[in-house]
Amino acid sequence: MTTNIAMMTTSICGYPKRSGKVRDIYDLGDSVLLVATDRISAFDVVMPNGIPDKGRVLTQISLFWFGRFTTVTPNHILSDRLSDLPAACRSDDLAGRFMLCRKAKVVPVECIIRGYLAGSGWKEYQKSSSVCGIKLPAGLRQCDKLPQPIFTPTTKAEVGHDENISFDEGAKLVGGDLMAQLRDKSVGIYSRAAEYAATRGIILADTKFEWGIDESGKLLLIDELLTPDSSRFWPADGYKPGADQPSFDKQFLRNWLDEIKFNRQPPGPTLPDEIIQKTRQKYIEAFTRITGRKFQWE
Repeated sequence: MTTNIAMMTTSICGYPKRSGKVRDIYDLGDSVLLVATDRISAFDVVMPNGIPDKGRVLTQISLFWFGRFTTVTPNHILSDRLSDLPAACRSDDLAGRFMLCRKAKVVPVECIIRGYLAGSGWKEYQKSSSVCGIKLPAGLRQCDKLPQPIFTPTTKAEVGHDENISFDEGAKLVGGDLMAQLRDKSVGIYSRAAEYAATRGIILADTKFEWGIDESGKLLLIDELLTPDSSRFWPADGYKPGADQPSFDKQFLRNWLDEIKFNRQPPGPTLPDEIIQKTRQKYIEAFTRITGRKFQWE
């Protein structure tokens, strides 16, 4: 298992780099290299130690979904083969955790699709019987399935938190025609993914998509896709609306942080090995259940 990729990617490639909470992005000139590290964040705080192979899980799940939807919409993937990288980047540490991608101008709207009433949506519904301004039927329970998936876009904040916006507010940012494309494509992919996930015994409760526009003006599906970091996956066999559901993600970590009364401010505490291993196994279980394949770095 690779345990130090969370902090080591500053030494890879030598190309210009910018880092997010989880990913490092290298500008290779005519393309970009997306590297998913093993860093993990909770409550918007990056923990000081990571989850071994988490980056590989996220990358391999994304590649699975990108491949599944190739005929549905264009995406930014060029290659996931080390041999296609510049010689300076061909490190075994990158194996399984990178995507070589087309360059695209990121559309400044995050496309969130909700099929179930969970998370911040449930909190808002309790106050207003709506989610992001969209009225919903009365009497819904926590984690109930919605009558139909809803599109609840947000801004993409450079700093701080993303903010909910209406369709019309999004249209002012990017134009009405593009906003309609974002909505229709995102709902369509979510619906197809949810149908497939159901055959694997998984409920896809919600997810978020990111889109970009390439130099020819083509709309591309970009970033990660339908991973445990960008989606809520619940085991269907244990689904019981009326309470939070178990999920294939970092819930072990969140629960532990709440138990120790973490104040949700940096710096994060060092994670005990038990939490690291349980979280790792949840991510790997997500991979095997979604793809039907054994995780080769197990």
